[in-house]
Amino acid sequence: MSRDLRKYSGQTNFRLVMGGLLLILLIGIGLIYLFYGLRAALMGLACMLSGLTMLLMIWLCLWLVEKIVNRANQG
Repeated sequence: MSRDLRKYSGQTNFRLVMGGLLLILLIGIGLIYLFYGLRAALMGLACMLSGLTMLLMIWLCLWLVEKIVNRANQG
């Protein structure tokens, strides 16, 4: 029985990142709501989502560059 360690590593990294983001969002927004109320929690959510949007755009650019380089190396 062979194991694909690269696939396993990729899945583990994805799960860790998603779990971390979920914890940050739930605990962060929950604490803001608890201490400051609903309006502050909604503003915190907006700020967190805008920051995550920037990170997603950077990740997307790097992913696109990787695809372009891989395609250029094949031909």
